[in-house]
Amino acid sequence: MSRTPNIEPHTTNNELSLRKFVAPEIVYGAGARTHAGQYAVNLGLQRVLLVSDAGVAECGWVDEVAHALHESGIQCELYLECSENPRDKEVMTGTERYRNASCDGIVVVGGGSPMDCAKGVGVVWSHDRHINEFEGVDRLTESPPPLICIPTTAGSAAEVSQFAIITNTHLGKKIALAAKGLVPDVALIDPETTLTMSHGVTSATGVDVFVHACEAFVSTAHSPMTDIHAIEAATIVYECLPQVLSAPKDLYLRSRMLRASMEAGLAFSNAILGAVHATSHAVGGRYDAVHGACNGILLPAVIRLNWGTAEKRYRILAARLGIELPSSTEAGCDRFVEAVRSFVRLVGNPLSFREIGLPELSTDILADFALADPCMVTNPYKPTKDEVMQLYEVSRG
Repeated sequence: MSRTPNIEPHTTNNELSLRKFVAPEIVYGAGARTHAGQYAVNLGLQRVLLVSDAGVAECGWVDEVAHALHESGIQCELYLECSENPRDKEVMTGTERYRNASCDGIVVVGGGSPMDCAKGVGVVWSHDRHINEFEGVDRLTESPPPLICIPTTAGSAAEVSQFAIITNTHLGKKIALAAKGLVPDVALIDPETTLTMSHGVTSATGVDVFVHACEAFVSTAHSPMTDIHAIEAATIVYECLPQVLSAPKDLYLRSRMLRASMEAGLAFSNAILGAVHATSHAVGGRYDAVHGACNGILLPAVIRLNWGTAEKRYRILAARLGIELPSSTEAGCDRFVEAVRSFVRLVGNPLSFREIGLPELSTDILADFALADPCMVTNPYKPTKDEVMQLYEVSRG
């Protein structure tokens, strides 16, 4: 009798290492959004701040969730002032709305931006301090209010992660918050809500999922528990993203992509990420650029940077994706980078910052921001500032 081979044989130390794995209660499937009221009641809520953005509201998902809440006797205070890259000012304004309306919990409907904004509101309300004071790992000392997340994109996986990314407008940079208290209480993951994603959003968020999976798999904090989610997510996206872009109303394909997003989220929430996200956060914070697009641009250069340290992990990943690599180190790296670039281009993501209107970059400032980002801590290779600046140069186009 055959059995599925181990993802990485002979890794006794990795197998026995002490690990923590955090995840919310997850309800997955078509119609999950309609259970928002039931779960709000289960959490003892009476009046919630319903967080989203104008685009999601126009699609009708906010009204549906508000109706489900009202049917269960839950009152709503609506907050739609969330930008694509959520800003500290929006978090602080949302907190005032939460406080003035005497809310006792938060329900969020949307992509990663509204979910991160909602997490920020919970942090500020529970600590009575400015959101920018919480950059870093495990900075929370109080428990945020109950949080129910309903994603409408297959990308950020903020509905299952212990991260929130907020733009510090004073410094012009994104700050990363990481803490167990940021894991939502409930994730209602409904593939029907992703049917209204545009082609561009589908591409950018899908690339984000792929990068989440790749970085979690080669992270220094990976474990057998995260590997299984990372590999599953990467293989689904590599196969499915081109298909869903050709058939955007296919609910089965949308469901597969949303599950990949969830799987990647469970992986990176526990294994953390790496240099792609650290460098991407810096660009997004300074230039308000699309996160998924930046990730796709930077991924090939970061693979080259990491190859000497993480070649074995990348080869395992390539094999699972069906990419045959030459045995030599240099040729193997070249082939994998070529395959990743081809995939990123195939799904319509840009391959240079020039393509998104950024021919000039403040690489010195960006490198400082990237090196201070928590995601850089678990990158398999520890780059110098000059090497990070070079990443931006080769990705500029």
